[in-house]
Amino acid sequence: MTVDRIGSIDPIQNSKKTGRSEALHKKTDIDSVSLSHEAVEKGDLYQAIELVSSASDVRTDKIAELKRKINDPAYINDTVINKTAEKIMDLFGL
Repeated sequence: MTVDRIGSIDPIQNSKKTGRSEALHKKTDIDSVSLSHEAVEKGDLYQAIELVSSASDVRTDKIAELKRKINDPAYINDTVINKTAEKIMDLFGL
């Protein structure tokens, strides 16, 4: 038994494969992503919630003003005490 050549039987088979692989590569060159309007809105909402939750709940300017008022002896008088007592009683329904 003698073997004359090594390789494929059909010589056209090689050219068909190369053309096909080039076509596959051309299709994968472009990638794109599209987001719906709802997804964009939810993303914006999520970012806003993260920003608000990371903010400090303490307002230092209000605390400084309140400390200044309390340390002032003219601020605490009978009128202020009566108004504060009325607000507390209204809060508890008394």
